[in-house]
Amino acid sequence: MPLRPTPGVPHTHGLSDPTTAADGASGGGAGPLPSAVFWDMDGTLVDTEPLWNASQRALVEQDGGRWTTELAHSLVGQALDHGARLLQDAGVTLGVGEIIEHTMTDVVRAVRRTVPWRPGAREMLAALRHAEVPCALVTMSHAPLAAVFAESLPAGTLEFLVTGDMVLRGKPDPEPYTTALGVMARRHAGLDPSACVAVEDSLPGLRSAAGAGLATVAVPHVMAVPDDPRWEQWTTLAGRTPGQLAQVAARRSAAS
Repeated sequence: MPLRPTPGVPHTHGLSDPTTAADGASGGGAGPLPSAVFWDMDGTLVDTEPLWNASQRALVEQDGGRWTTELAHSLVGQALDHGARLLQDAGVTLGVGEIIEHTMTDVVRAVRRTVPWRPGAREMLAALRHAEVPCALVTMSHAPLAAVFAESLPAGTLEFLVTGDMVLRGKPDPEPYTTALGVMARRHAGLDPSACVAVEDSLPGLRSAAGAGLATVAVPHVMAVPDDPRWEQWTTLAGRTPGQLAQVAARRSAAS
């Protein structure tokens, strides 16, 4: 089982130190920009759900269980320990830590070969980097996978990582996003939380981000998500701009 990092201390993996104070984000380009953007990873930035499903299905079936669409959907966006317990309920005989280690090793290996980008995600990250809008990853994947993804990006794309193995309560609890927002506020003096945006694809992630008080964009992928005044739905990130993220935050702020 992977070692559990100290809760509340985000992973940097060669990125800048998250506890170091910095000036507020500068806004390159014309028009308002978000103060910061917090990104889910699996299903939002990268299409790793089929990779997780392939590994999880193999575990279920090798122990005589039955893999179903309902089981696959129940795992989307959840903390890995919660998902591992669901796999145990489906017949997997490994322990929770063993399930996490096995499946994450499979996904890490695949992502090292090719990063399976979601449409528009790489372009949005590049536009935010160019505009000097700080970004962070808030994912329920654990550090080994998040680090492989972060290391594939140009320097300066992500300031820090909040991963599932560094929080006590995973999504849908607000803790991952409140942790990330606190770190970002320490890094950027004068950060306006009402001008920050989270981007998610799943209902657990959306509830986590909205529960932390963040303006939230839903970009559904594997599963549809319900309409809710706490988030706006986009069909894709393709063709979207940092300014449109700022508009989501402005509408959320005006409505509250």
